[in-house]
Amino acid sequence: MADQREVSIVRRPGRTLSTDDGLGELLAAYHLRTEAEKGEPVADVGGLPERYRAEISDPRTAFVDDVVLVAVSGGTPVGCLVVTAPVDGRSEIKRLWTDPAFRGRGVASSLLRAALAQAAESGAGAVRLSVWKWRTGAIALYERFGFAVTESWDERDQLVCMERAL
Repeated sequence: MADQREVSIVRRPGRTLSTDDGLGELLAAYHLRTEAEKGEPVADVGGLPERYRAEISDPRTAFVDDVVLVAVSGGTPVGCLVVTAPVDGRSEIKRLWTDPAFRGRGVASSLLRAALAQAAESGAGAVRLSVWKWRTGAIALYERFGFAVTESWDERDQLVCMERAL
């Protein structure tokens, strides 16, 4: 049975991240699952594209200008989300992931609430994100938070782009 302890959200500026805080494991799980869902499964992190391996091995460099939110339960990281620094008045949400054992407990919603607050505090007027069209649960969650589908800024097939004002 999944741990039922309370989950807290920890805000970590990218430049303060370390490689031993559990974030790398969350990012690895996210990327491995995504590749499998795209029909391109890889056996381990070594089979991921270089840009994803770089995030996993050195999140401090990958997210240096961003803020990483980590959901923690009982001292263990159970979810993450990256909020980019605003560009042209917009922040972007990336890498939302919840450990499968902790799903259905509001972890993703807590991360999203914290991300929207972070973006507003940083001066962004809007937040955008992209999500694979088969992640219908994630799309429904984003819609509940006021995100709407918008014109795509990414040419990858099957990617849905969404945005909301702050």
